[in-house]
Amino acid sequence: MTEYGRGPGSEPWRPEDPLYGDGGWGGQQAQAAQQPYGGQPQQYAEQQAQQQYAQWGDGGQSAYGGGPQYDQYGHQHPEPRYDQYGRPQYDQQQYDQQQYDQQYAPQPQQGYGNGGWDTGAQAQYPADPSDPYGQQAAGYGPEQPDFYGTPEAYPPPEPPARRRAEPEPQRTDWDPGPDEGEHAFFAGRDADDDDAGEAADDGREDRRGRGGKPKKRRSGCACLVVSLVLGGGVAGIGYFGYQFYQDRFGAAPDFAGDGNGQEVTVTIPKGAGGSTIGQELKRRGVVKSVDAFISAQQSNPQGKSIQDGVYTLQKEMSAKSAIELLLSPKSRSVLIISEGKRNADIYKLIDKRLEVKDGTTAKVAESEYKSLGLPDWALNHDNVKDPLEGFLYPSRYSAAKGQKPEEVLKQMVARASEQYEKLGLEKKASGLGLDGPWELLTVASLLQAEGKTHDDFRKMSEVIYNRLKSDNYETNQKLQFDSSFNYLMGQSNIHISESEINSNKDPYNTYTNRGLPPGPIGNPGDEALQAAINPTKEGWFYFVATDGLKETEFAKTHDEFLKLKEKFDAASATG
Repeated sequence: MTEYGRGPGSEPWRPEDPLYGDGGWGGQQAQAAQQPYGGQPQQYAEQQAQQQYAQWGDGGQSAYGGGPQYDQYGHQHPEPRYDQYGRPQYDQQQYDQQQYDQQYAPQPQQGYGNGGWDTGAQAQYPADPSDPYGQQAAGYGPEQPDFYGTPEAYPPPEPPARRRAEPEPQRTDWDPGPDEGEHAFFAGRDADDDDAGEAADDGREDRRGRGGKPKKRRSGCACLVVSLVLGGGVAGIGYFGYQFYQDRFGAAPDFAGDGNGQEVTVTIPKGAGGSTIGQELKRRGVVKSVDAFISAQQSNPQGKSIQDGVYTLQKEMSAKSAIELLLSPKSRSVLIISEGKRNADIYKLIDKRLEVKDGTTAKVAESEYKSLGLPDWALNHDNVKDPLEGFLYPSRYSAAKGQKPEEVLKQMVARASEQYEKLGLEKKASGLGLDGPWELLTVASLLQAEGKTHDDFRKMSEVIYNRLKSDNYETNQKLQFDSSFNYLMGQSNIHISESEINSNKDPYNTYTNRGLPPGPIGNPGDEALQAAINPTKEGWFYFVATDGLKETEFAKTHDEFLKLKEKFDAASATG
Protein backbone atom coordinates (compact mmCIF):
# COMPACT_ATOMS: atom_id res chain seq x y z
CA MET A 1 0.00 0.00 0.00
CA THR A 2 1.37 3.32 -1.03
CA GLU A 3 1.74 6.30 1.17
CA TYR A 4 -1.36 7.96 -0.33
CA GLY A 5 -3.52 4.89 -0.74
CA ARG A 6 -6.79 4.56 1.16
CA GLY A 7 -6.57 1.23 2.84
CA PRO A 8 -9.09 -0.16 5.32
CA GLY A 9 -7.45 1.72 8.15
CA SER A 10 -7.43 5.14 6.56
CA GLU A 11 -9.65 7.85 7.98
CA PRO A 12 -12.42 9.55 5.94
CA TRP A 13 -11.90 12.84 4.27
CA ARG A 14 -12.91 15.92 6.34
CA PRO A 15 -13.78 18.90 4.20
CA GLU A 16 -14.55 21.07 7.28
CA ASP A 17 -11.07 20.60 8.77
CA PRO A 18 -8.96 23.70 8.11
CA LEU A 19 -5.90 21.47 7.70
CA TYR A 20 -7.24 20.23 4.38
CA GLY A 21 -7.08 22.27 1.25
CA ASP A 22 -9.75 22.90 -1.35
CA GLY A 23 -8.16 20.69 -3.98
CA GLY A 24 -8.97 17.08 -4.82
CA TRP A 25 -7.05 14.06 -3.84
CA GLY A 26 -4.81 14.26 -6.91
CA GLY A 27 -3.78 17.85 -6.42
CA GLN A 28 -3.72 18.82 -2.78
CA GLN A 29 -2.60 15.54 -1.28
CA ALA A 30 0.04 15.09 -3.92
CA GLN A 31 1.66 18.25 -2.79
CA ALA A 32 1.43 17.22 0.85
CA ALA A 33 3.15 13.91 0.02
CA GLN A 34 6.24 15.48 -1.44
CA GLN A 35 9.26 16.00 0.76
CA PRO A 36 10.04 19.58 1.80
CA TYR A 37 12.49 21.40 -0.41
CA GLY A 38 11.92 18.74 -3.10
CA GLY A 39 11.92 21.01 -6.12
CA GLN A 40 8.64 22.63 -5.23
CA PRO A 41 8.29 26.27 -4.25
CA GLN A 42 9.45 26.85 -0.70
CA GLN A 43 6.58 26.96 1.75
CA TYR A 44 6.20 28.69 5.05
CA ALA A 45 6.38 26.75 8.25
CA GLU A 46 2.65 27.19 8.81
CA GLN A 47 1.84 25.64 5.45
CA GLN A 48 4.24 22.74 6.12
CA ALA A 49 2.49 22.07 9.40
CA GLN A 50 -0.88 22.02 7.67
CA GLN A 51 0.36 19.47 5.15
CA GLN A 52 1.80 17.29 7.90
CA TYR A 53 -1.41 17.37 9.93
CA ALA A 54 -3.34 16.57 6.78
CA GLN A 55 -1.27 13.47 6.17
CA TRP A 56 -1.83 12.32 9.78
CA GLY A 57 -5.54 12.95 9.60
CA ASP A 58 -6.34 11.05 6.35
CA GLY A 59 -4.85 7.75 7.42
CA GLY A 60 -1.77 7.96 5.23
CA GLN A 61 1.76 7.39 6.36
CA SER A 62 3.52 10.11 8.24
CA ALA A 63 5.80 12.32 6.30
CA TYR A 64 8.51 11.48 8.79
CA GLY A 65 8.18 7.79 8.60
CA GLY A 66 5.68 5.00 8.90
CA GLY A 67 3.63 4.65 12.05
CA PRO A 68 0.50 3.08 13.36
CA GLN A 69 -2.79 4.06 11.83
CA TYR A 70 -5.85 5.17 13.88
CA ASP A 71 -9.51 5.45 12.98
CA GLN A 72 -11.77 8.40 13.89
CA TYR A 73 -12.33 6.94 17.34
CA GLY A 74 -8.64 6.68 18.13
CA HIS A 75 -8.51 2.90 17.61
CA GLN A 76 -5.27 1.62 16.23
CA HIS A 77 -5.62 -0.40 13.01
CA PRO A 78 -3.13 -3.21 12.75
CA GLU A 79 -1.42 -3.82 9.49
CA PRO A 80 -3.50 -6.27 7.40
CA ARG A 81 -2.18 -9.54 6.05
CA TYR A 82 -2.77 -10.39 2.37
CA ASP A 83 -3.49 -13.68 0.77
CA GLN A 84 -2.05 -14.90 -2.47
CA TYR A 85 -4.60 -12.94 -4.45
CA GLY A 86 -3.72 -9.64 -2.70
CA ARG A 87 -6.80 -9.57 -0.45
CA PRO A 88 -6.35 -8.47 3.14
CA GLN A 89 -6.83 -11.10 5.87
CA TYR A 90 -8.05 -10.37 9.48
CA ASP A 91 -8.33 -12.36 12.61
CA GLN A 92 -11.64 -12.58 14.50
CA GLN A 93 -10.98 -9.50 16.66
CA GLN A 94 -10.04 -7.44 13.65
CA TYR A 95 -13.15 -8.65 11.85
CA ASP A 96 -15.39 -7.60 14.73
CA GLN A 97 -13.74 -4.22 14.84
CA GLN A 98 -14.26 -3.76 11.10
CA GLN A 99 -17.91 -4.70 11.33
CA TYR A 100 -18.36 -2.26 14.19
CA ASP A 101 -16.74 0.59 12.25
CA GLN A 102 -18.93 -0.04 9.23
CA GLN A 103 -22.11 -0.19 11.31
CA TYR A 104 -21.62 2.71 13.73
CA ALA A 105 -19.27 5.01 11.88
CA PRO A 106 -20.79 8.44 11.19
CA GLN A 107 -22.75 8.75 7.98
CA PRO A 108 -20.96 10.47 5.13
CA GLN A 109 -21.68 14.10 4.62
CA GLN A 110 -21.95 15.56 1.24
CA GLY A 111 -19.76 18.52 0.56
CA TYR A 112 -17.79 20.13 -2.13
CA GLY A 113 -14.17 19.12 -2.64
CA ASN A 114 -12.28 20.47 -5.63
CA GLY A 115 -15.45 21.22 -7.45
CA GLY A 116 -17.10 17.79 -7.21
CA TRP A 117 -19.32 15.74 -4.88
CA ASP A 118 -17.65 13.77 -2.16
CA THR A 119 -18.16 10.05 -2.53
CA GLY A 120 -18.65 9.08 1.06
CA ALA A 121 -15.99 10.75 3.12
CA GLN A 122 -16.96 10.87 6.78
CA ALA A 123 -16.39 13.67 9.26
CA GLN A 124 -13.80 12.98 11.87
CA TYR A 125 -14.54 13.41 15.59
CA PRO A 126 -12.08 14.03 18.40
CA ALA A 127 -9.97 11.02 19.16
CA ASP A 128 -9.37 9.24 22.42
CA PRO A 129 -8.07 11.42 25.26
CA SER A 130 -4.74 9.64 25.02
CA ASP A 131 -4.21 11.15 21.59
CA PRO A 132 -2.37 14.46 22.18
CA TYR A 133 -3.85 15.95 19.04
CA GLY A 134 -7.27 14.46 18.98
CA GLN A 135 -8.95 16.82 21.54
CA GLN A 136 -7.33 20.06 20.50
CA ALA A 137 -9.24 22.68 18.56
CA ALA A 138 -8.19 23.48 15.03
CA GLY A 139 -5.01 25.45 15.12
CA TYR A 140 -5.55 27.34 11.90
CA GLY A 141 -8.29 28.70 9.80
CA PRO A 142 -11.40 30.73 10.64
CA GLU A 143 -13.69 27.77 11.40
CA GLN A 144 -14.45 26.57 14.92
CA PRO A 145 -14.91 22.97 16.08
CA ASP A 146 -18.45 21.59 15.99
CA PHE A 147 -19.23 20.47 19.54
CA TYR A 148 -22.64 19.09 18.57
CA GLY A 149 -21.30 16.88 15.84
CA THR A 150 -18.92 14.95 18.03
CA PRO A 151 -19.29 11.42 19.34
CA GLU A 152 -19.31 12.82 22.88
CA ALA A 153 -22.67 14.51 22.13
CA TYR A 154 -24.23 11.30 20.72
CA PRO A 155 -21.83 8.48 21.61
CA PRO A 156 -22.41 5.19 19.77
CA PRO A 157 -22.20 1.87 21.58
CA GLU A 158 -18.72 0.72 22.27
CA PRO A 159 -17.31 -2.06 20.15
CA PRO A 160 -17.26 -5.53 21.63
CA ALA A 161 -13.52 -5.38 22.12
CA ARG A 162 -13.76 -2.24 24.32
CA ARG A 163 -16.93 -2.98 26.22
CA ARG A 164 -16.52 -2.79 29.98
CA ALA A 165 -17.62 -5.49 32.31
CA GLU A 166 -20.97 -5.04 34.05
CA PRO A 167 -20.57 -3.49 37.54
CA GLU A 168 -21.13 -5.68 40.52
CA PRO A 169 -24.65 -5.48 41.91
CA GLN A 170 -24.99 -3.18 44.88
CA ARG A 171 -25.45 -4.68 48.32
CA THR A 172 -29.04 -4.64 49.47
CA ASP A 173 -28.24 -5.16 53.13
CA TRP A 174 -26.11 -2.03 53.49
CA ASP A 175 -26.98 0.21 56.44
CA PRO A 176 -26.21 3.95 56.07
CA GLY A 177 -24.96 4.19 59.62
CA PRO A 178 -25.41 7.01 62.15
CA ASP A 179 -24.04 9.73 59.90
CA GLU A 180 -26.20 8.66 56.94
CA GLY A 181 -29.61 8.91 58.52
CA GLU A 182 -29.71 6.69 61.61
CA HIS A 183 -28.34 7.62 65.01
CA ALA A 184 -27.15 5.16 67.57
CA PHE A 185 -29.93 6.38 69.89
CA PHE A 186 -32.60 4.89 67.60
CA ALA A 187 -30.72 1.60 67.44
CA GLY A 188 -31.12 1.15 71.17
CA ARG A 189 -27.45 1.49 72.14
CA ASP A 190 -24.74 4.09 72.63
CA ALA A 191 -22.19 5.19 70.11
CA ASP A 192 -19.38 3.87 72.31
CA ASP A 193 -20.97 0.45 72.32
CA ASP A 194 -21.06 0.50 68.52
CA ASP A 195 -17.36 1.21 68.29
CA ALA A 196 -16.47 -1.48 70.76
CA GLY A 197 -18.67 -4.05 69.05
CA GLU A 198 -17.35 -3.29 65.60
CA ALA A 199 -13.72 -3.52 66.72
CA ALA A 200 -14.35 -6.94 68.26
CA ASP A 201 -16.38 -8.47 65.45
CA ASP A 202 -14.21 -9.52 62.51
CA GLY A 203 -17.17 -10.25 60.33
CA ARG A 204 -18.53 -6.74 60.80
CA GLU A 205 -15.08 -5.31 60.17
CA ASP A 206 -14.95 -7.09 56.82
CA ARG A 207 -18.33 -5.76 55.77
CA ARG A 208 -17.40 -2.24 56.83
CA GLY A 209 -14.30 -2.49 54.64
CA ARG A 210 -16.61 -3.19 51.70
CA GLY A 211 -18.61 -0.03 52.44
CA GLY A 212 -21.47 -1.50 54.49
CA LYS A 213 -22.40 -1.82 58.17
CA PRO A 214 -24.34 -4.54 59.92
CA LYS A 215 -28.05 -4.19 60.35
CA LYS A 216 -28.92 -2.44 63.62
CA ARG A 217 -31.73 -3.51 65.86
CA ARG A 218 -34.55 -1.09 66.56
CA SER A 219 -35.40 -0.34 70.18
CA GLY A 220 -38.88 0.12 71.65
CA CYS A 221 -37.56 3.05 73.71
CA ALA A 222 -37.12 5.19 70.60
CA CYS A 223 -40.62 4.37 69.43
CA LEU A 224 -41.98 5.29 72.85
CA VAL A 225 -40.21 8.66 72.78
CA VAL A 226 -41.55 9.43 69.31
CA SER A 227 -45.05 8.43 70.38
CA LEU A 228 -44.92 10.66 73.43
CA VAL A 229 -43.71 13.60 71.37
CA LEU A 230 -46.42 13.13 68.77
CA GLY A 231 -49.05 12.65 71.45
CA GLY A 232 -47.97 15.81 73.25
CA GLY A 233 -48.09 17.76 69.98
CA VAL A 234 -51.61 16.57 69.25
CA ALA A 235 -52.72 17.48 72.77
CA GLY A 236 -51.14 20.92 72.48
CA ILE A 237 -52.82 21.57 69.15
CA GLY A 238 -56.14 20.51 70.60
CA TYR A 239 -55.73 22.80 73.61
CA PHE A 240 -54.82 25.86 71.60
CA GLY A 241 -57.55 25.07 69.11
CA TYR A 242 -60.08 25.01 71.95
CA GLN A 243 -58.73 28.28 73.31
CA PHE A 244 -58.97 29.85 69.86
CA TYR A 245 -62.59 28.67 69.53
CA GLN A 246 -63.43 30.00 72.99
CA ASP A 247 -61.85 33.37 72.25
CA ARG A 248 -63.70 33.74 68.96
CA PHE A 249 -67.02 32.01 69.49
CA GLY A 250 -67.41 30.98 73.14
CA ALA A 251 -68.76 32.97 76.07
CA ALA A 252 -66.35 35.32 77.82
CA PRO A 253 -64.74 33.88 80.96
CA ASP A 254 -66.67 34.94 84.05
CA PHE A 255 -66.90 34.21 87.77
CA ALA A 256 -70.10 32.99 89.40
CA GLY A 257 -71.81 34.53 92.41
CA ASP A 258 -71.44 37.73 94.41
CA GLY A 259 -67.78 37.30 95.34
CA ASN A 260 -65.60 35.32 97.71
CA GLY A 261 -66.02 37.68 100.70
CA GLN A 262 -62.63 39.41 100.30
CA GLU A 263 -63.19 43.16 99.98
CA VAL A 264 -61.13 45.27 97.60
CA THR A 265 -61.13 48.99 96.87
CA VAL A 266 -61.38 50.02 93.23
CA THR A 267 -60.93 53.56 91.92
CA ILE A 268 -62.87 54.50 88.79
CA PRO A 269 -61.22 57.50 87.10
CA LYS A 270 -63.19 60.40 85.76
CA GLY A 271 -64.56 59.87 82.26
CA ALA A 272 -63.68 56.16 82.21
CA GLY A 273 -65.54 54.00 79.70
CA GLY A 274 -66.57 50.36 79.96
CA SER A 275 -63.25 49.01 78.69
CA THR A 276 -61.21 51.08 81.17
CA ILE A 277 -63.47 50.12 84.08
CA GLY A 278 -63.35 46.46 83.06
CA GLN A 279 -59.55 46.48 82.89
CA GLU A 280 -59.32 48.01 86.37
CA LEU A 281 -61.76 45.49 87.82
CA LYS A 282 -59.87 42.61 86.21
CA ARG A 283 -56.55 43.95 87.52
CA ARG A 284 -57.98 44.09 91.05
CA GLY A 285 -59.36 40.54 90.75
CA VAL A 286 -63.03 41.55 90.83
CA VAL A 287 -64.07 40.18 87.41
CA LYS A 288 -62.51 37.40 85.38
CA SER A 289 -62.42 39.12 81.99
CA VAL A 290 -62.98 42.54 80.44
CA ASP A 291 -65.29 41.08 77.80
CA ALA A 292 -67.58 39.64 80.45
CA PHE A 293 -67.81 43.04 82.16
CA ILE A 294 -68.56 44.89 78.91
CA SER A 295 -71.23 42.34 78.03
CA ALA A 296 -72.89 42.75 81.45
CA GLN A 297 -72.68 46.53 81.21
CA GLN A 298 -74.41 46.50 77.83
CA SER A 299 -77.13 44.21 79.17
CA ASN A 300 -77.92 46.55 82.08
CA PRO A 301 -80.00 49.62 81.11
CA GLN A 302 -78.14 51.75 83.68
CA GLY A 303 -74.74 50.28 82.91
CA LYS A 304 -73.43 53.44 81.22
CA SER A 305 -74.19 55.65 84.27
CA ILE A 306 -71.34 54.42 86.48
CA GLN A 307 -69.70 57.44 88.09
CA ASP A 308 -66.11 58.05 88.98
CA GLY A 309 -65.06 57.46 92.54
CA VAL A 310 -63.83 54.81 94.92
CA TYR A 311 -65.88 51.64 95.30
CA THR A 312 -65.68 48.80 97.79
CA LEU A 313 -66.26 45.52 95.94
CA GLN A 314 -65.37 41.86 96.42
CA LYS A 315 -62.97 39.66 94.56
CA GLU A 316 -64.20 37.02 92.10
CA MET A 317 -67.59 38.55 91.43
CA SER A 318 -69.66 37.77 88.39
CA ALA A 319 -69.68 40.65 85.93
CA LYS A 320 -73.42 41.10 86.47
CA SER A 321 -72.99 41.40 90.25
CA ALA A 322 -70.14 43.86 89.85
CA ILE A 323 -72.28 46.13 87.64
CA GLU A 324 -75.13 46.11 90.16
CA LEU A 325 -72.80 46.99 93.04
CA LEU A 326 -71.13 49.79 91.09
CA LEU A 327 -74.57 51.33 90.54
CA SER A 328 -75.45 51.10 94.25
CA PRO A 329 -74.57 54.00 96.61
CA LYS A 330 -73.62 51.44 99.27
CA SER A 331 -70.43 50.51 97.40
CA ARG A 332 -69.15 54.03 96.91
CA SER A 333 -66.31 55.31 99.06
CA VAL A 334 -66.74 59.01 98.38
CA LEU A 335 -65.23 61.92 100.24
CA ILE A 336 -67.30 65.08 99.86
CA ILE A 337 -65.60 68.44 100.39
CA SER A 338 -67.97 71.35 100.95
CA GLU A 339 -67.31 74.99 99.93
CA GLY A 340 -65.25 77.10 102.28
CA LYS A 341 -63.84 74.20 104.30
CA ARG A 342 -60.31 74.75 105.53
CA ASN A 343 -57.46 72.39 104.77
CA ALA A 344 -56.99 71.46 108.44
CA ASP A 345 -60.51 70.03 108.53
CA ILE A 346 -60.09 68.27 105.18
CA TYR A 347 -56.92 66.52 106.36
CA LYS A 348 -58.83 65.03 109.28
CA LEU A 349 -61.56 63.77 106.95
CA ILE A 350 -59.00 62.07 104.72
CA ASP A 351 -57.32 60.37 107.69
CA LYS A 352 -60.64 59.01 108.82
CA ARG A 353 -61.63 57.79 105.38
CA LEU A 354 -58.31 56.08 104.75
CA GLU A 355 -58.24 54.72 108.30
CA VAL A 356 -54.79 56.05 108.99
CA LYS A 357 -53.35 57.71 112.07
CA ASP A 358 -54.55 61.26 112.82
CA GLY A 359 -52.22 63.87 111.39
CA THR A 360 -50.86 61.58 108.64
CA THR A 361 -52.35 63.56 105.77
CA ALA A 362 -51.35 66.92 107.29
CA LYS A 363 -47.74 65.77 107.49
CA VAL A 364 -47.77 64.60 103.89
CA ALA A 365 -49.23 67.94 102.77
CA GLU A 366 -46.56 69.87 104.64
CA SER A 367 -43.61 67.83 103.34
CA GLU A 368 -44.78 66.86 99.86
CA TYR A 369 -46.82 69.87 98.70
CA LYS A 370 -44.39 70.72 95.88
CA SER A 371 -44.86 67.30 94.27
CA LEU A 372 -48.66 67.26 94.36
CA GLY A 373 -49.25 69.25 91.18
CA LEU A 374 -49.55 72.89 92.26
CA PRO A 375 -49.20 75.44 89.42
CA ASP A 376 -46.12 77.65 89.44
CA TRP A 377 -48.08 80.74 90.45
CA ALA A 378 -49.15 79.02 93.70
CA LEU A 379 -45.59 78.46 94.95
CA ASN A 380 -43.04 80.53 96.89
CA HIS A 381 -45.28 83.02 98.70
CA ASP A 382 -44.17 84.54 101.99
CA ASN A 383 -45.83 83.95 105.37
CA VAL A 384 -48.24 81.37 103.93
CA LYS A 385 -49.42 78.97 106.63
CA ASP A 386 -50.48 76.17 104.23
CA PRO A 387 -49.39 76.17 100.56
CA LEU A 388 -52.27 73.80 99.69
CA GLU A 389 -54.94 76.11 101.14
CA GLY A 390 -57.39 76.97 98.39
CA PHE A 391 -56.35 73.97 96.23
CA LEU A 392 -58.44 71.25 97.87
CA TYR A 393 -61.31 72.12 95.59
CA PRO A 394 -64.85 71.45 96.91
CA SER A 395 -66.14 68.32 95.14
CA ARG A 396 -66.56 64.55 95.47
CA TYR A 397 -63.40 62.46 95.66
CA SER A 398 -62.44 58.81 95.83
CA ALA A 399 -61.00 57.96 99.22
CA ALA A 400 -61.08 54.55 100.85
CA LYS A 401 -59.01 52.29 103.02
CA GLY A 402 -55.89 51.15 101.26
CA GLN A 403 -55.25 54.41 99.44
CA LYS A 404 -52.38 56.71 100.27
CA PRO A 405 -52.97 60.32 101.41
CA GLU A 406 -50.92 61.74 98.55
CA GLU A 407 -53.20 60.01 96.05
CA VAL A 408 -56.24 61.78 97.45
CA LEU A 409 -54.46 65.14 97.68
CA LYS A 410 -53.33 64.87 94.08
CA GLN A 411 -56.91 64.34 92.97
CA MET A 412 -58.00 67.51 94.76
CA VAL A 413 -55.14 69.68 93.52
CA ALA A 414 -55.69 68.49 89.97
CA ARG A 415 -59.40 69.30 90.18
CA ALA A 416 -58.69 72.79 91.57
CA SER A 417 -56.04 73.55 88.93
CA GLU A 418 -58.38 72.46 86.18
CA GLN A 419 -61.20 74.64 87.48
CA TYR A 420 -59.00 77.72 87.96
CA GLU A 421 -57.69 77.39 84.44
CA LYS A 422 -61.21 77.28 83.05
CA LEU A 423 -62.09 80.46 84.94
CA GLY A 424 -58.98 82.22 83.65
CA LEU A 425 -57.67 83.46 87.00
CA GLU A 426 -54.30 84.40 85.53
CA LYS A 427 -55.77 86.64 82.82
CA LYS A 428 -58.47 88.31 84.92
CA ALA A 429 -56.39 89.14 87.99
CA SER A 430 -54.56 92.04 86.37
CA GLY A 431 -57.84 93.66 85.25
CA LEU A 432 -58.97 93.78 88.88
CA GLY A 433 -55.86 95.56 90.17
CA LEU A 434 -54.49 92.40 91.80
CA ASP A 435 -51.03 90.97 91.76
CA GLY A 436 -51.67 87.68 89.99
CA PRO A 437 -54.09 84.77 90.38
CA TRP A 438 -52.85 83.99 93.89
CA GLU A 439 -54.42 87.17 95.22
CA LEU A 440 -57.61 86.59 93.23
CA LEU A 441 -57.91 83.17 94.83
CA THR A 442 -57.38 84.76 98.23
CA VAL A 443 -60.23 87.22 97.57
CA ALA A 444 -62.54 84.36 96.65
CA SER A 445 -61.66 82.53 99.88
CA LEU A 446 -62.59 85.61 101.93
CA LEU A 447 -65.92 85.90 100.12
CA GLN A 448 -66.64 82.23 100.72
CA ALA A 449 -65.97 82.63 104.45
CA GLU A 450 -68.05 85.82 104.92
CA GLY A 451 -70.92 85.54 102.42
CA LYS A 452 -74.18 83.72 102.70
CA THR A 453 -75.81 84.12 99.27
CA HIS A 454 -74.80 84.84 95.71
CA ASP A 455 -75.77 88.47 96.06
CA ASP A 456 -73.71 88.71 99.20
CA PHE A 457 -70.66 87.40 97.38
CA ARG A 458 -70.76 90.05 94.67
CA LYS A 459 -71.31 92.98 97.10
CA MET A 460 -68.62 91.73 99.42
CA SER A 461 -66.31 91.45 96.42
CA GLU A 462 -66.84 95.14 95.72
CA VAL A 463 -66.17 95.97 99.38
CA ILE A 464 -62.79 94.23 99.21
CA TYR A 465 -61.70 95.98 96.00
CA ASN A 466 -62.82 99.39 97.32
CA ARG A 467 -60.89 98.95 100.58
CA LEU A 468 -57.76 97.86 98.70
CA LYS A 469 -57.64 101.10 96.79
CA SER A 470 -54.90 103.52 97.70
CA ASP A 471 -57.35 106.42 98.17
CA ASN A 472 -59.39 104.52 100.76
CA TYR A 473 -59.57 106.90 103.64
CA GLU A 474 -62.50 105.16 105.31
CA THR A 475 -60.45 102.12 106.51
CA ASN A 476 -56.96 103.09 105.35
CA GLN A 477 -56.74 99.97 103.08
CA LYS A 478 -57.54 97.62 105.98
CA LEU A 479 -60.09 94.92 105.20
CA GLN A 480 -61.08 94.30 108.87
CA PHE A 481 -62.53 90.80 108.20
CA ASP A 482 -63.27 88.57 111.20
CA SER A 483 -62.88 85.49 108.97
CA SER A 484 -59.13 86.03 108.43
CA PHE A 485 -58.58 86.44 112.18
CA ASN A 486 -60.59 83.28 112.87
CA TYR A 487 -58.45 81.41 110.31
CA LEU A 488 -55.37 82.62 112.11
CA MET A 489 -56.72 81.40 115.40
CA GLY A 490 -58.21 78.19 114.01
CA GLN A 491 -61.68 79.11 115.16
CA SER A 492 -65.04 80.36 113.89
CA ASN A 493 -66.21 82.94 116.38
CA ILE A 494 -68.58 85.75 115.58
CA HIS A 495 -68.04 87.74 118.71
CA ILE A 496 -64.43 88.90 118.89
CA SER A 497 -63.34 91.62 121.25
CA GLU A 498 -61.55 94.64 119.84
CA SER A 499 -58.76 94.27 122.38
CA GLU A 500 -58.09 90.73 121.23
CA ILE A 501 -58.03 91.71 117.60
CA ASN A 502 -55.97 94.82 118.01
CA SER A 503 -53.30 93.05 120.04
CA ASN A 504 -52.50 90.42 117.41
CA LYS A 505 -50.06 91.51 114.71
CA ASP A 506 -50.04 88.31 112.62
CA PRO A 507 -50.08 88.93 108.83
CA TYR A 508 -53.39 87.09 108.61
CA ASN A 509 -55.01 89.64 110.95
CA THR A 510 -56.65 92.13 108.53
CA TYR A 511 -57.49 94.47 111.43
CA THR A 512 -53.89 95.28 112.13
CA ASN A 513 -52.42 94.77 108.62
CA ARG A 514 -53.28 96.47 105.35
CA GLY A 515 -54.24 94.61 102.22
CA LEU A 516 -54.95 90.94 101.73
CA PRO A 517 -53.74 88.15 103.99
CA PRO A 518 -50.67 86.17 102.75
CA GLY A 519 -52.88 83.53 101.15
CA PRO A 520 -56.30 81.92 100.94
CA ILE A 521 -58.10 81.15 104.20
CA GLY A 522 -60.20 78.28 102.84
CA ASN A 523 -61.33 76.55 99.66
CA PRO A 524 -63.84 78.66 97.71
CA GLY A 525 -66.52 77.20 95.51
CA ASP A 526 -67.64 78.26 92.08
CA GLU A 527 -70.01 81.04 93.25
CA ALA A 528 -67.35 82.76 95.32
CA LEU A 529 -64.86 82.52 92.46
CA GLN A 530 -67.33 84.00 89.99
CA ALA A 531 -68.12 86.84 92.41
CA ALA A 532 -64.44 87.62 92.88
CA ILE A 533 -64.09 87.97 89.14
CA ASN A 534 -67.30 89.95 88.66
CA PRO A 535 -67.98 92.29 91.64
CA THR A 536 -70.78 94.87 91.88
CA LYS A 537 -70.04 98.51 91.19
CA GLU A 538 -72.40 100.29 93.59
CA GLY A 539 -69.88 101.84 95.97
CA TRP A 540 -70.20 99.48 98.94
CA PHE A 541 -67.64 99.91 101.73
CA TYR A 542 -69.18 98.13 104.73
CA PHE A 543 -71.30 95.09 105.61
CA VAL A 544 -72.61 93.62 108.86
CA ALA A 545 -74.38 90.36 109.65
CA THR A 546 -77.14 92.13 111.53
CA ASP A 547 -78.81 88.94 112.80
CA GLY A 548 -75.48 87.25 113.41
CA LEU A 549 -76.35 84.28 111.20
CA LYS A 550 -77.93 84.56 107.77
CA GLU A 551 -78.75 88.17 107.06
CA THR A 552 -76.05 90.53 105.82
CA GLU A 553 -76.59 94.27 105.24
CA PHE A 554 -74.28 96.70 103.36
CA ALA A 555 -73.38 100.38 103.78
CA LYS A 556 -71.44 102.94 101.71
CA THR A 557 -70.42 105.36 104.47
CA HIS A 558 -69.08 105.04 107.98
CA ASP A 559 -72.23 106.53 109.51
CA GLU A 560 -74.37 103.92 107.78
CA PHE A 561 -72.03 101.29 109.11
CA LEU A 562 -72.48 102.49 112.70
CA LYS A 563 -76.23 102.11 112.40
CA LEU A 564 -75.81 98.54 111.15
CA LYS A 565 -73.47 97.81 114.02
CA GLU A 566 -76.04 98.99 116.57
CA LYS A 567 -78.57 96.67 114.97
CA PHE A 568 -76.15 93.76 115.28
CA ASP A 569 -75.43 94.53 118.94
CA ALA A 570 -79.14 94.61 119.71
CA ALA A 571 -79.68 91.25 118.04
CA SER A 572 -76.79 89.75 119.94
CA ALA A 573 -78.06 91.07 123.30
CA THR A 574 -81.49 89.56 122.84
CA GLY A 575 -80.14 86.34 121.44
